[in-house]
Amino acid sequence: MQDAIDSLLKTSPWHVVHTKPRAEARALQNLERQGFEVFLPMITLQKVRRAKLANITEPMFSRYLFLRTTAGMEDLSVVRSTLGVSQLVRFGAVPAKVPHAWVEALRAQPAVQESLLQQGDKVVLGEGMLKGLEAIYMQPDGELRAMVLVELLSKPHLISYEVASLLPQS
Repeated sequence: MQDAIDSLLKTSPWHVVHTKPRAEARALQNLERQGFEVFLPMITLQKVRRAKLANITEPMFSRYLFLRTTAGMEDLSVVRSTLGVSQLVRFGAVPAKVPHAWVEALRAQPAVQESLLQQGDKVVLGEGMLKGLEAIYMQPDGELRAMVLVELLSKPHLISYEVASLLPQS
């Protein structure tokens, strides 16, 4: 009997929850506290913050997370009154469902990262001795540094520079 319940839970669909603005983490915490299984996919992006390039981790689907009922928690009426939740996504009176396999595929993928800089992009050096010089982004050089091509004394030079100090040129 328990095996049948476990297999049913593993294949039961996920529901889609619409959260209040920037309240995904709060909704996640409060729904888990109520006994629901909750999944909030995250993505890491490079963005310019305070004139520096920074890695920012944020929800993959802004204002949405996935919820699955657990044994004894089939009542979805409490979801709407949970702190951080705006509403349960519905089509008419029927709650929206996402197949279990789709959510598991999202979970199985490695952390998604998107880089703001691509090879060949023009950048401006934002700090250091070479501040203000234009360069060409070549490739990452570790986690915090990148190789850039800078023209000094009429010759191209490949140097390693701090990624946070590279600003995309518009």
